[in-house]
Amino acid sequence: MNKNEKFVITINREAGSGERTVGEKIAEKLGVPFYDKALIQALMEKYNLSAEEIESLKGRKHDWWSEFKRVVGFERSISDSVINTPDMYNAADIFKREVEILKGIAESESCVIAGRSGFFVFEDHPNHLSILITAPLEQRIQRLMKKQGITAEEAKKTIENIDIARENYINKFTGTSRYDSRNYDLVINMEGKTEDQIANLILMYIE
Repeated sequence: MNKNEKFVITINREAGSGERTVGEKIAEKLGVPFYDKALIQALMEKYNLSAEEIESLKGRKHDWWSEFKRVVGFERSISDSVINTPDMYNAADIFKREVEILKGIAESESCVIAGRSGFFVFEDHPNHLSILITAPLEQRIQRLMKKQGITAEEAKKTIENIDIARENYINKFTGTSRYDSRNYDLVINMEGKTEDQIANLILMYIE
């Protein structure tokens, strides 16, 4: 990946691995925006964009994403709200819209994207770094307990449910497994490491 040209870094992860924090740190150090599930879903819900409408926006303006943010006053803070994807959209519609939004963002600016099947969406992108972050189950449980104030049993159940849901979602729409290392440039185990250490490791790889 060449950081001196427009790039996209995608990070897939296991629940509770600390990937979101790593992604935010990388984005901050590289001086580019960070996008995650909450932000993308909030964008779809707040402005009710269909895949066709996104395509139309992209067709009318070369730098459609910057113009869109300027016109609608789109800000990072909308991800702080409770996100509920409208019932009017089925899973296929949501996936299609997410893909169009993500591709549009990457066409407009360099960015770091967490999850959202990024490894698949950008597999043909000329300047894309794809990363998978994993961590031992016990470390993931402890992190979730601390973050959400829940018991070990609750944390384990939450992790299991999220992992199954994510794997099923990716398998359905990409025809592959998110655990297939061939989908990534880097596969990193968080065991015994901090988010800062992993972020610095990734930045060293980029350099």
